[in-house]
Amino acid sequence: MPTVLVTAFEPSGDAHAAPLVRALRAQAPDVRVVGWGGPRMREAGCEMAGETARDGAMTLVGLRKILEVRRTVREIRAWAAANPVDVHVPVDSPAANWHIASWMKRHGRGAAGGSRVVNLVAPQLWAWAPWRIRKWRRTSDAILCLLPFEEAWFRARGVRAHFVGHPVLAHPVDAAARARAAAFPQGAPRLLLLPGSRSSEVRTNMPRMLEAFRAASSARPGLAGVVMAANDALVPLVRAAARGGAWPANLQVASGDPDAAIAWCDCALNVSGTVSLDLVHQRKPMVAVYWASWWKVLVGSLVLTMRDRLLPNIVAGRRIVPEFVPFSGGTGPVVRALAPLLDDPAARARVAADLDAVARSFEGHDPGRESAGVVLGFLGR
Repeated sequence: MPTVLVTAFEPSGDAHAAPLVRALRAQAPDVRVVGWGGPRMREAGCEMAGETARDGAMTLVGLRKILEVRRTVREIRAWAAANPVDVHVPVDSPAANWHIASWMKRHGRGAAGGSRVVNLVAPQLWAWAPWRIRKWRRTSDAILCLLPFEEAWFRARGVRAHFVGHPVLAHPVDAAARARAAAFPQGAPRLLLLPGSRSSEVRTNMPRMLEAFRAASSARPGLAGVVMAANDALVPLVRAAARGGAWPANLQVASGDPDAAIAWCDCALNVSGTVSLDLVHQRKPMVAVYWASWWKVLVGSLVLTMRDRLLPNIVAGRRIVPEFVPFSGGTGPVVRALAPLLDDPAARARVAADLDAVARSFEGHDPGRESAGVVLGFLGR
């Protein structure tokens, strides 16, 4: 039986892999799809061999995380040595997945000459390490790109690439989200805080987001706010940001329903990452920030080659929303960037029009179906 192995090491990778798994199961039910990943892959019909995409609040960090990943890499190699793999699909997480993919290219099919490797989520070499393209030419038979400009970038450097669209923007907005949004507080303007999906992100960003919210509220008595935690486990960390002080009466904490919260808000203060595309999907203005220590900001300025680091700005090719990524300063500049989005409907409308153009650049693509088509092509299907 032909075998496809999918390896995802983060909740985001689990989410990216699920549409591919679902499409493979629908289009080629005789193909065995095995994975190391998380609950979304399992729900999509993947035969799970291991759990590697734990919830963001539970993932290990530092040395323990590194040791766990190394153990998992050895476990996957041992499994593949006993179970020949036709196509390996590493999903994002290049630090872990590259070691697996490199081994698969040499040993995945034994005498048959190794597995084919189809990377799902292109590594962001265009942002920080274009010189590493040689490594990807050696280990990748194809790269499935989620951003519109990436296909041309990789193909120009000798790597077979396919733009397949992005799961966040592939389907219509949940029609019931607006109805669920009615449960959120009344007031004007309405500000949504999105502090991240990992516990480390929430611990770092939420205290400063809360400070920014207090500053914005002091000038706007009618301001209503919602903090959307990515899951229930992160709610205590969100509330811990008050550090023993009183929680603002005009700031509600919710979890697990970002679509409804985005439908409710006028604008958002959010961390960088995929959540910015959730906001693009509903054309909601945002200010993005990712607080970090001064030395991480310094390293970022030396390593990152692009002026903009936020996905909507990168796709647009210009800065259409304010971003502070990474950022080690105080909340003052962030609050000032929020002010026109909170106070001026015309300013929000201009940003919404720019976000609409970004969203339209993803139209016409089905990431699951198109990714499955590339994978099945390597199986001769």
